[in-house]
Amino acid sequence: MNEKIGFVGVGRMGANMARRLAECGFTITAVYDANPVTARDLAKELKCTAPAKLQEVTAAADAIITVVTDDKAMKKIYAGGLLVSAKGKIFINCATVTPSVHVWVQEKCESAGAQSLEACMASSIPQARQGTLYLMCGGKSKAFDRAKPILDKLGESPRYIGAAGKAAQVKALVNMVMNINTAGLAEGLGLGDALGLDLNMLREVFAQTGARSGVLQTDGEDMQNRDHACYFSAAHAAKDSGIALMLAKGQKLNLPLAAATTKQYDKMVKTGFGELDKSGIAELTFKGRGKK
Repeated sequence: MNEKIGFVGVGRMGANMARRLAECGFTITAVYDANPVTARDLAKELKCTAPAKLQEVTAAADAIITVVTDDKAMKKIYAGGLLVSAKGKIFINCATVTPSVHVWVQEKCESAGAQSLEACMASSIPQARQGTLYLMCGGKSKAFDRAKPILDKLGESPRYIGAAGKAAQVKALVNMVMNINTAGLAEGLGLGDALGLDLNMLREVFAQTGARSGVLQTDGEDMQNRDHACYFSAAHAAKDSGIALMLAKGQKLNLPLAAATTKQYDKMVKTGFGELDKSGIAELTFKGRGKK
């Protein structure tokens, strides 16, 4: 079934997901964003509508994909009209929010006669555009089965994790470990720079030893060159590491590395670096840096 699709949240990720699905033959009927200009520009490009009200997105689509920023934004859209006349629809939620919010959304959707699926993304803007997102999904298995034709065009082998909230737990751990690795890499390169080592050589050695990591490939050169064009912001890194710490607290676990990394990203936000890419954490570790 080629379901009509609406989008709520068409920033860099949402917009590129919509473009990808349109190119794959899906009909994008409506796009909505907290910034109306952003929605109107994309609607013009995709030849669809940019409704002023959330219920109009739901009315125009069979499947509604949400890509919003945080818990507050997620609750706002679901309490703000998105579930009006939602019976029979499916809501695919791609934001990184706390697991309890995904459980809350599923309960709200089911009360409205709709289905809900969390489809947590562990990739960035280029992958959204290319349809190579890594998607971790949580919710009822029937919802996953219904959403799979859409998910298959957005990512490679979407993975069903389990009940609502479980995929969000896994996503929080993915980002926690990624952020720890990013902070560790920044410290290694920062110390290497202070010692006068050739950073090209150092990155090559890291790549051939136990210092190898995914962020070495994605962020190492950017840290060296101070190129922090945003693919995954420091503000999002701070939020996501905070979610992981909240989960750890609930289990009475002490995670000192995660806590230290969160403090670093919180510091970036407080000092005005929140909209830099997560690689910008190097600005806190290299000598002579730290200024915009």
